[in-house]
Amino acid sequence: MMNLLRGRVRWLLIFWMFIMSAIAYLDRVNISIAGGAIARDFHLDNVHLGWVFSSFVLGYALFQAPGGRLADRFGPRRIVTLGVIWWGVFTALSASVPVMAGALWIMIGVRFALGMGEAVVYPASNRLVAKWIPSNERGIANGLIFTGVGAGAGVTPPLIRYILENYGWRWSFWFSAIIGLLAGLVWHFIARDIPEEHPWVDREERELIEAGLPQAPEQHDSHRTLPWAAIFRSRDLLAMTASYFAYAYAAYIFFTWFFIYLSTVRGLNLKASSYYAMLPFAAMAIGSLLGGYLSDRLTKRYGKRVGRCGIAIVGIGLAAVFIALGTQVASAELASVVLAGGAGALYLSQSSFWSVTADLAGSSAGSVSGVMNMGGQMGGVVTASLSPWIAGHFGWTASFLTAAALCALGSAAWVWVDPEKKFVVVGS
Repeated sequence: MMNLLRGRVRWLLIFWMFIMSAIAYLDRVNISIAGGAIARDFHLDNVHLGWVFSSFVLGYALFQAPGGRLADRFGPRRIVTLGVIWWGVFTALSASVPVMAGALWIMIGVRFALGMGEAVVYPASNRLVAKWIPSNERGIANGLIFTGVGAGAGVTPPLIRYILENYGWRWSFWFSAIIGLLAGLVWHFIARDIPEEHPWVDREERELIEAGLPQAPEQHDSHRTLPWAAIFRSRDLLAMTASYFAYAYAAYIFFTWFFIYLSTVRGLNLKASSYYAMLPFAAMAIGSLLGGYLSDRLTKRYGKRVGRCGIAIVGIGLAAVFIALGTQVASAELASVVLAGGAGALYLSQSSFWSVTADLAGSSAGSVSGVMNMGGQMGGVVTASLSPWIAGHFGWTASFLTAAALCALGSAAWVWVDPEKKFVVVGS
């Protein structure tokens, strides 16, 4: 075992973050598959079900920056472990809400708390990347981590459908909670915050990592946590955050409403919907890996302006085109494929967001990426509730075209990002 891991411990940690990422999305997407059964039991319409969806994303968004700060201060090992325990408990509680007066508000509160716990995962993973992964490997490392999004969300529709049909919707949450807690135990065993602390890391791997970490300017204190004022003043971060808002707005249509859209608007039955609903998530997984690989290759050859910013501009721009085209296709099956192409194109850009924030922020990568992801997830909050409202007044085509228009703006925002401009703290 140790011979197999020799020189590759950093990739073991990245692989397990991929597993945690997949489970996190299993925990959050299961409610969109079980949404119809939950709505029937609790007598909810789509707007009220959207409130339940939005409550998770709101808790998730608001605690991104605090979660990142905790990871910067206490390390990703402890913070991810605590986060997994938290979200396991509240995923189980999602299954325990009784059918009673006020149940809607109890469910909203439980899902909000679940979002709080899951909020630590990606800022903490970015802190891990900043300390464990050489700069020229960060595209593929982030690509692998976010492949978990597509993998977890992709297996969810058929898996949750099977549990729904055989055991009921409550068991789908209990199952997700158990899987998450087991993965968290493994993470706590194998993870360390920095290479120097890990007993499995040999001298060659440690030196390779150290040589590949970005060198900060002399006036930058790499051991000091960036103050919030310095973070929020960054034009580059504001541009990435605006782009991530648009990105997440489009992505959350697939996480929250795509299954319901296929079954109720496009007329596919439960079984067909569960399979076609996998397509965007499979495309996300492929897009994450491909985007990370291309980002590293282009960065090595042409620099970060092309390798990081260029991939983001092209990926999000293509997503706008595919999502708009998907609304014009008459066939439900073909529309699913075209829209899935939009999801895959969107995820070509995923590693760019996280690689650039890790490079710019160093030891404060958790805080900086947490701020970016907080702004991004607010896009998810908006789309979870706004999409059904737009659909109710103007049709589902208008909902998807809104997402496409935002993607076009999100693509343009990367023109203002300088991937070489590091955060600077003056003084001691």
